[in-house]
Amino acid sequence: MSKLKQYKMFIGGNWVDSETKKTFETLNPENNKPWALVPEASSKDVDDAVKAAHKAFEGEWPKLLPRERAKFLRAIGQKLRDNAELLGKVETIDTGKLFRETNKQANYIAEYYDYYAGLADKVEGTVLPIDKPNVQAVTTRIPIGVIAAIVPWNSQMFLTATKLAPALAMGNTVVIKSSELAPAVMFEFAKLIEETGIPKGVVNVITGFGDPCGKALTAHNLVEKVAFTGGPETARHIIRNSAENLSEVSLELGGKSPVAVFDDADQENAINGITAGIFGASGQSCIAGSRLYLQKGIYNEFLEKLTKRANKIKIGTPMDTDTEMGPLSNFKQLEVIEKNIKLTKEQGGTIKCGGERHPFSNEGYYFPPTIIECENHNLPTAENELFGPVLSVMNFDTEDEVIKKMNDNKYGLSSGVYTSDFSRGLR
Repeated sequence: MSKLKQYKMFIGGNWVDSETKKTFETLNPENNKPWALVPEASSKDVDDAVKAAHKAFEGEWPKLLPRERAKFLRAIGQKLRDNAELLGKVETIDTGKLFRETNKQANYIAEYYDYYAGLADKVEGTVLPIDKPNVQAVTTRIPIGVIAAIVPWNSQMFLTATKLAPALAMGNTVVIKSSELAPAVMFEFAKLIEETGIPKGVVNVITGFGDPCGKALTAHNLVEKVAFTGGPETARHIIRNSAENLSEVSLELGGKSPVAVFDDADQENAINGITAGIFGASGQSCIAGSRLYLQKGIYNEFLEKLTKRANKIKIGTPMDTDTEMGPLSNFKQLEVIEKNIKLTKEQGGTIKCGGERHPFSNEGYYFPPTIIECENHNLPTAENELFGPVLSVMNFDTEDEVIKKMNDNKYGLSSGVYTSDFSRGLR
């Protein structure tokens, strides 16, 4: 236990343990071994974090000139650039994402803080038209207050930036709840935020489980807005919890994103895009293109080429720069994938490649690129979000048919079309 890296929560500008002293281990997906110890936030910890953010909101932060807040945002961006390698290593160890991706990501994410720094002093109100000649109606934009930003493990640095940067630019204060899966990089990020000298309580970072941590945060009467990225089941709980405080809620939920390839498409280009879209990050992306529709005229030829490409993907340790696909983030996801593949096979699905645990999974959570032919898109792998490297393939005849099929799913979020017909692409 003493060998594990130990983290604390960042509340009100201080580094603290949970008031219950409870902790939990975070595992390295490459070898299924614990590597860090993280505090488990209680309801009291959540209350402390929200009250610290509220105190900061009642203080100097929202009263600063926008250009002054912008200086802190640019400082955060520079800290990300200066510490990209450190953040990349921690995120790779904790999530299994490829180091060559996480190492570069911090530099890209820094641009978000730069962008919102530039936007901070450019927010305008509006003079509204009205039918009374002696009355003027104007809008004035003001900060909301305390914002609860809840981010998942898979792209937490990026998804934090899309929530934190605009919130800070507009004068709000934030409590970030990192996922209980792989939260370590968020505490490293909090250290960098502290180094900018930002006022205490403006940014707070906690982690813990849905109950009590998430429940207490989203129902807290001082939280004015909840910004959530994650799965629909959790989102339903958040909506119910937010009824307690009538806070604003924005939700970015899961995806079962469809991709259509027409017979006039550039096949090599399409194969490159599809491969990256579903097998990149081991398929652990809410916008992964996990449903593929091929026009019948090219179906067999295209599927054969795609399968060959998938079989060539190099699986290995995520710290190796030659590795093209690393492990899944957790064992539960491995089980979900196996269960859905089993049901799909029983209902007529045909495995073209993959479909079973990789030999590396004796130690970590490795699952190979998997392609499954499905007679219809209502089979489990084609219908459910798996968050893994599993592609369900189906055929179609006409444009109208494939549009109907692509939209016939309970998930949304993204989609793709490969065609040489520009007008069809726009449609």
